[in-house]
Amino acid sequence: MSNEPIALTAALATFDALWSPRIVTRVNDYDVRVAKVGGEHVWHVHDDTDEFFLVLDGELRIALRDGDGERVVTLPQGSVFTVPRGVEHRPSAPGGAAILLFEPTGTPTVGDRHDEVPGHVDVTTGHPLGS
Repeated sequence: MSNEPIALTAALATFDALWSPRIVTRVNDYDVRVAKVGGEHVWHVHDDTDEFFLVLDGELRIALRDGDGERVVTLPQGSVFTVPRGVEHRPSAPGGAAILLFEPTGTPTVGDRHDEVPGHVDVTTGHPLGS
């Protein structure tokens, strides 16, 4: 990881792949990831960790399924939201968006349980910035 400041707009300009986060830095045992997103991701669950979203640009929608049924949270630019561990969710960005995520290092982008993953979705645990 760099010991210099990282401009997030510059980091986002280094790749085009959707739903394929880049790790910009680490905080303790957490990755700080940026991603470009568009369309729908897959329904998935993180059994052992919450998932933090910050919308850097555009608008992100997160569909949630929990004990109260199904609902959608809409996050405009500058908004944050945390999906609690164990809650099934599906992020989407019909108009495209750029997001920042905090997740424990090694957390798969599609969680521990998920729908079938489409071929365009990169299911890694994030790529180092610049790769």
